[in-house]
Amino acid sequence: MSDGRNGITYADAGVDIDAGAALVNRIAPAAKRTARPGVMAGLGGFGALFDLKAAGYSDPILVAATDGVGTKLRIAIDTGHVGTIGIDLVAMCVNDLVCQGAEPLFFLDYFATGKLDVDSAARVVEGIAEGCARSGCALIGGETAEMPGMYGAGDFDLAGFAVGAMERGRALPDTVEEGDVLLGLASDGVHSNGYSLVRKLVGMSGLGWDAPCPWDDGTTLGAALLAPTRLYVRPALDAIAAGGVHALAHITGGGLTENLPRVLPEGLTAGVDVESWQLPGVFGWLAETGGMTQTEMLKTFNCGVGMVLVVAPESADAAEAALSAAGETVFRMGHVTRGDAVVYGGALA
Repeated sequence: MSDGRNGITYADAGVDIDAGAALVNRIAPAAKRTARPGVMAGLGGFGALFDLKAAGYSDPILVAATDGVGTKLRIAIDTGHVGTIGIDLVAMCVNDLVCQGAEPLFFLDYFATGKLDVDSAARVVEGIAEGCARSGCALIGGETAEMPGMYGAGDFDLAGFAVGAMERGRALPDTVEEGDVLLGLASDGVHSNGYSLVRKLVGMSGLGWDAPCPWDDGTTLGAALLAPTRLYVRPALDAIAAGGVHALAHITGGGLTENLPRVLPEGLTAGVDVESWQLPGVFGWLAETGGMTQTEMLKTFNCGVGMVLVVAPESADAAEAALSAAGETVFRMGHVTRGDAVVYGGALA
């Protein structure tokens, strides 16, 4: 090749390799603080290494989960408040892992954009690292893809991948029986599901993201709707270790109506008293704005319950006390019953 001409570069096509390298340098400290036993090599290699024996496992079963944050990402991009969306990404994956009885071990992220903004991307990844640190898993790798022409100006997309482990024979759900107690753990808002409807309802309301929040004085509508998904990993693992937990259900897309039956054996369902907890203000506002029925709310949103533990009756008091001591707000919301569909008693209020 001749060096005598002013040739085109990759940057001329819209891909800035130097910006990618700057991002890796910027996020390295955030990733480093998530290190845990088992991590052998992290950012910078072609792959990341993890030693299960060093993590304390003798006969492990691996569990994997992947997810995104849906169109909640649109609100983060439009408001510029991208610092916590990474927590959502981690939570959507690791909260699923713990429902299988697994401890999250490590996490990888995928960040794709049309033109890399190092500062914005770094804030997203720092949020991912924060979510990992809170849930005890290591951020050991990821991919940053700069793809001109694929995304509009300022837009980006996220995906997350988590791997966890459990000792053989300890997978959940297990031995769910009629009469088991349902313990609900409070959510921190809408979490990361139903945001296409949320955005439609906000449009119907005529409010902008910077408008005062109708249900929470002192903040804006956009900031309130970006409250990150609650991480249930540590309290849930403690409850599992204490014994008596037969199943966990992460209340995501499909709400209580779709997610509780996923952990119940054939012939069993749940009887839920919806008056055992108070409907958070955000859901009351969404329901009123859209004229939504209770049935539609319960199959679309978490409605204030982000995780449900199915616990043996003799263990319910101890589990409730331990979860409360760990900082969770716990609702004794019903029991496992015979049947083929979740039965709701009472009215959301």
